[in-house]
Amino acid sequence: MSATETHDPNRRDFLYIATGMAGAVGAAAFAWPFIDQMRPDASTLALATIEVDVSAVEPGMSLTVKWRGKPVFIRNRTPEEVEAAKSVPISELKDPLARNANIDASAQATDLDRSAGEGKENWLVMIGVCTHLGCVPLGQAGEYNGWFCPCHGSVYDTAGRIRKGPAPENLIVPTFKFTSDTKILIG
Repeated sequence: MSATETHDPNRRDFLYIATGMAGAVGAAAFAWPFIDQMRPDASTLALATIEVDVSAVEPGMSLTVKWRGKPVFIRNRTPEEVEAAKSVPISELKDPLARNANIDASAQATDLDRSAGEGKENWLVMIGVCTHLGCVPLGQAGEYNGWFCPCHGSVYDTAGRIRKGPAPENLIVPTFKFTSDTKILIG
C-alpha cells in the first residue's frame, strides 16, 4: 500500500458482515425443508381432540374409539362395578396413583379420581394400552371383571387400576370433559 492510498476498514467490515449474512440465509434456506418435515401433518393435528357421542352406551357397555392412534376405552359402569371399585383400599393397589390427566398428578387412585368425577362416577375414559408392553387389554375380563391383557397376564379392576401381573401402572386417563350429558371431548 502506498502512502497516497487510503485504508477503509468500514468497507471490509461491511463485506464480511454481508458475506456472513448471505451464508446464514443460504444455510437457513437449505435447512428449512428438513425442519418443516418434522411438523405434524394436518391429519394428526385434526386428531388432537375428538368428540364422542355416548348416548347409546347403556350401563354395563363399553365403547372403543381411536384417538392419536391409540384405542380409548369409554365404559358406562353398572352401580355394582362402581361399588366394587370403591370398596378396594388404596393399600391393596399395586399403583396408588390415579394417573388421571384431568387432576393433580399426585392424586390417589380412588374410584372417584379414576372416573369422570362427581356425579358421573359411572363413566370411565382410559387409554386402552397395557402399561406393561403396550398390548390392548380385553374388557370385562379377568379376575376383577375389569380388563385383562392376555399377552402377559396383567389384570385391571373395574376402575382400570392394575391389580395383578407385570404392568407397573394403572391404565392412563387422558384429558377429557363432558361437553353435554351425552358427548365427551377427548384431548
